[in-house]
Amino acid sequence: MQAPTNKVLVEIGGRPILWHVMKIYATYNHTRFILALGHQAEAIKRYFIEYELMHYDLTIQMGQSCAITYHGAETEDWEVTLAETGLHALKGARVCRAAKYVDADTFFVTYGEAVGDVDLAALLAFHRRHGRLATVTGARMQSHLGVFQVDGSGDGQVVGFAEKPVLDHWINAGFMLFERGVLDYLDDDDDFQLEKDGFPRLIADGQLMMYRHSGYWRSMKTFKDAQELDTVWRESAPWKVWE
Repeated sequence: MQAPTNKVLVEIGGRPILWHVMKIYATYNHTRFILALGHQAEAIKRYFIEYELMHYDLTIQMGQSCAITYHGAETEDWEVTLAETGLHALKGARVCRAAKYVDADTFFVTYGEAVGDVDLAALLAFHRRHGRLATVTGARMQSHLGVFQVDGSGDGQVVGFAEKPVLDHWINAGFMLFERGVLDYLDDDDDFQLEKDGFPRLIADGQLMMYRHSGYWRSMKTFKDAQELDTVWRESAPWKVWE
């Protein structure tokens, strides 16, 4: 039986959603990437190793002077480090293990399955202004269901209805910014979760802030999500902040 495709390699508009996320960052001149690999690491490595091979016309000179010439190649000017962080490690452990390749005091951390028209320059400016160790980008989700409003008498009287409203609470949209000091709050045990274990430690010390994003944002969790994102890409591509 064939193993399921790594979610970040699911194609939206003919390119893996991971590529879309990286293009968002590259638009703001953040072009050094460290990918914390786990499930199907070999498939992600193969994608980047064969990137030009699979996307452009080419001429192969065989024999002793073996060479490959790519035609019309406008390849991405990216530096991509592919770091093995363990098959079963959770996000907090992956960040901790991949950090050995980070040589900056401030660095972005994101998920490979969520896209949005997040203004990364504004996010960075917000992070620098508040001076804390960590910033998460918050977004509000639209409910997939209609919502009833019921009065407080307890008798079940419906006083209103909203069809798929935008919910009041904020969720973590990814697109996070960390100072190196965040690593002191993390652990490289496989079961260390960034959100469940790391964030409470930062919150307890007053070191976590939220940048509010009110524009487009979607996360791809299911096959239906992928289909919807593919449709949105073809119709409007609201997260396409690049030319």
